[in-house]
Amino acid sequence: MLAEHEKLAREAAEAAEDYQGYLLRLSELELTTRAGNAIAHRIKLAGFPVIKELADFDFGLAPTVNKPKVLELCKPDWIDRHETACLLGNSGTGKTHIAISIGLCAARAGKRVKFTTAAQLANQLEEMQKKYQLERLLKSLERVDLLIIDELGYLSFSRTAAELLFQVFADRYERASILVTSNLPFDEWVTVFQGERMTAALLDRFTHRCTILEMNGESYRFRESTGTSPKRQRAKDKITDGMEAKDAK
Repeated sequence: MLAEHEKLAREAAEAAEDYQGYLLRLSELELTTRAGNAIAHRIKLAGFPVIKELADFDFGLAPTVNKPKVLELCKPDWIDRHETACLLGNSGTGKTHIAISIGLCAARAGKRVKFTTAAQLANQLEEMQKKYQLERLLKSLERVDLLIIDELGYLSFSRTAAELLFQVFADRYERASILVTSNLPFDEWVTVFQGERMTAALLDRFTHRCTILEMNGESYRFRESTGTSPKRQRAKDKITDGMEAKDAK
C-alpha cells in the first residue's frame, strides 16, 4: 500500500473515482501481492531441487502415464482427504518431474509441502535421533500437508533408518498425504524396509486410498538428450517444412 498509494490516488483523481473505489483497488492490490508472496514462500520452504512445471512434461514420451490421473493429483482434493500417491517406474521416466509439478500445484493451492529424497529423509531421521531431537523433526513433518519422498529404493539405508522412515509413514496414515516415487514395484519394497512384516504393515497403510501411476518405458531423459522426443521431432519437422517452402519459392 505504501509503495502504490500515490500512483493509485493520482489515477483515482484523474478518473474522478470516489474514495471507496480508490481504497478497494488499493486493498485488492495489497491482497494480490500478499498472496503471491505467500505462494513464493511456500515453494521456497518446500525445498524443490528445481522447478518443474507440468506444462513442460511431454506425455508423448511416457505413453503409459495416465494423464487424467496426473491432472487429478494436481488438484488439492486428494490432499484434503489425506490420501496417498505413488509413481512407480524405471529410472529416467519423469517421476521426479511429475512429483515436483504436483507439489508446485499444491503449494499454489495453499498447502504446505516438503520435498525430500528417501535417503535424505532417512539420514536426517537417524541423525536427529542420535542428537535426541527426533521428536522435533517429527513434529515439523506433522505440520506438512504433502510430504513428497523421491527415489525410494535407489539407495539402501540402515535398519534403524528404515524403522524411522516406517514411523513417518505410520504417523501420516489418514492424517496427512504422502507422495512417493520409486523404481521398485511394491513386492520389492521389502529390500528397503528390511523385513517382510514391517513392509506388509507399511504397504497396508500406504496403499489404502492410494493413487498409483505406473511409469515404465524408455528413459524420458535419454530420448530428450538424443532428440527423439515427439516435441523435438515436431519442432524439427516445422523447421524442415519451412526451409522446403522457402526453397520452393
